[in-house]
Amino acid sequence: MSDTKGIAEDLQGRVYSNAPVYSVSREKIREFARAVKAQSAAHHDVAAARELGYADVVAPPTFAIIVSQAADAELIQDPTAGIDFSRVVHADQRFTHHRPIVAGDELSATVHVDSVRTMGGGAMVTTREEIVDQEGNPVTTALSSLLVRGEE
Repeated sequence: MSDTKGIAEDLQGRVYSNAPVYSVSREKIREFARAVKAQSAAHHDVAAARELGYADVVAPPTFAIIVSQAADAELIQDPTAGIDFSRVVHADQRFTHHRPIVAGDELSATVHVDSVRTMGGGAMVTTREEIVDQEGNPVTTALSSLLVRGEE
């Protein structure tokens, strides 16, 4: 069942928790740091990171987007959600870090659909991704807003 915007009426409140575990490696952190021009030696060099008190190279704060968006894929690909990805615009992204992400982390994310709000000819879908480490300890909470445009 869906509303006139195509979004499932019962989408708000859904939880998605089947995203694969994301293994954080040194090279993934280094590649991301280069891509976002994060210059700190702690993103590239193990000794520099350890000198600052980290167990290994530390990811730039926005690295969590990789884990967050991988988890969001479960929602986007759910045919019962009614989200046409070709009509999605990423409207907002926010992170609350509970601790830094470091190489060696094994991260899991659970997606919570916190709200669905009709806006003009489309809908704003707000999700919360709770990212935890291999022990289940909180690492990052990511809030995302997706504008799903209506048909022209």
